Amino acid sequence: MIAPILKGLLLGLILSISIGPVIFAILKQSLTNGYKAGYVFVAGVSMSDMVLLFICNFFTGFFALALLHKAFIAMLGAGFLLVMSVYTLFFKKIVFEGGDDNKEKLMSKRDLVSTFLSGFFMNTLNPSVFLFWFAWTAAISAASAEMNNPLSYRILVFGTCLLFVLLSDLLKVALAGKLRPKLTLHNMIIINRVSGIIIFIFSAALFYGALHY
Repeated sequence: MIAPILKGLLLGLILSISIGPVIFAILKQSLTNGYKAGYVFVAGVSMSDMVLLFICNFFTGFFALALLHKAFIAMLGAGFLLVMSVYTLFFKKIVFEGGDDNKEKLMSKRDLVSTFLSGFFMNTLNPSVFLFWFAWTAAISAASAEMNNPLSYRILVFGTCLLFVLLSDLLKVALAGKLRPKLTLHNMIIINRVSGIIIFIFSAALFYGALHY
């Protein structure tokens, strides 16, 4: 019982501290739009992880086919990130509401759905996340093959991993939210630009990698 839990914690730690566009997007959502937007974005990322993990475990044939087109997947992910970076840098309007700094930004249901889908697709279309789940699914499946109950073993490993990642992302939202009362319009514009530049860099890196597949 302890071994799969420890493996799950290790996988969760690796995934949660990996530097990628998602972590910056979580912080940006939390800082500019408040706790609720951050939590909804995290929910989208978590749902994406569960879907990718499900695909890796139960649709190995589909995944093998997807690997044959990994350059296309990388291009698709790079394109998505490029669009997000251009929008963030040149078209995103920064709204700063004066008065009560602790007041949450009011978001409509449409805004929340859009935020959720943004987190879902940013994570899903990131080839590094896709390949991370495939590699570890193969490794854990091989390690559990000779056990009496390999399914329970995999459930413990990946369940622990997903829970750890979810809690770490929620912690990021909570910590980022504490900084919100100190934000000014100038600081928010800087954060927005830095976020856009970082997302653009990841887009360029994915595009460069796709050209060498």
